[in-house]
Amino acid sequence: MRVLGVDPGLTRCGVGVVEGTPGRPLRMAGVGVVRTPADAEIGQRLLLVEQGLERWLDEHRPDLVAVERVFAQHNVRTVMGTAQASAVAMLCATRRGIPVTLHTPSEVKAAVTGSGRADKAQVTAMVQRLLRLDEPPKPADAADALALAICHIWRGGATNRLEAAVRAARSVPGSTRLKGTIR
Repeated sequence: MRVLGVDPGLTRCGVGVVEGTPGRPLRMAGVGVVRTPADAEIGQRLLLVEQGLERWLDEHRPDLVAVERVFAQHNVRTVMGTAQASAVAMLCATRRGIPVTLHTPSEVKAAVTGSGRADKAQVTAMVQRLLRLDEPPKPADAADALALAICHIWRGGATNRLEAAVRAARSVPGSTRLKGTIR
């Protein structure tokens, strides 16, 4: 599976591509940051984010795009920019028919480090170790994007298989089992 992780942001939108399957060594296929000038108008910045993400999608052709779920912060302006960049990433992938999944920051931290409260330095160090990189990916936005991709490969695959099994069980005529939903 090839996953493009996106750490959304207007000034720096981290992107990272990881290939692999659960239980096997992972491989980094690319990492970087889509940058926009802070003094540009919002529409222009969103267009630059879209163009950058489209280039990554063209070059790496991922099977799935994993985006960090936006969470409330104290700075409303930061939240808005992050949410807008996140929407652009989801739109770019969906336009191409590429599935999109969202992961919370604590879910990503827990998947990569074992603790949902890990700091950025711990996440970066574990990404470097898991991908067997000579140097830590920089800036932190790029490392976070790789962590999102890793998280999805390790956790998302199992969730997708469970959801598929539930759908299959529900489609059996007369089946009364598995009527609940997976959350």
